[in-house]
Amino acid sequence: MARIQIELPERFAFATEIPLYIGHINYGGHLDNALLLTLVSEARVRFFKSLGYTELDVEGVGIVVVDAALQYKAEAFHGETMVVEMAPADFNKYGCDLLWRMSDKESGREVARGKTGIVFFDYGPRKVTRVPDGFLAKVQA
Repeated sequence: MARIQIELPERFAFATEIPLYIGHINYGGHLDNALLLTLVSEARVRFFKSLGYTELDVEGVGIVVVDAALQYKAEAFHGETMVVEMAPADFNKYGCDLLWRMSDKESGREVARGKTGIVFFDYGPRKVTRVPDGFLAKVQA
């Protein structure tokens, strides 16, 4: 079976630190795979907040996650602080991918990388909508 390969950008537009708590750890003693996406979701919320948005209000519309892919690179353990870097890429009419990398702050060890596909969504009529011009201007600056 072919493995997923995710190419990352040279630079990331955003980075945030997230500590690993005991609730993030599974019976194997390392970061639980399902909870990794929870940490990435937290980073995504922080990314939008850094731009002055919430996931429900990006220039008057929200976002919806439509797909996700990831590659595990190493284990992560209780007490470590993860640095999650994020950058938007591969824009289309309705959305983009948010590329991300998670690394241990102290050692620099890459733990995982991935991409989360989002589309912009008007929650009034419950329809996909165009990428807001204001959002594009901010992330392409």
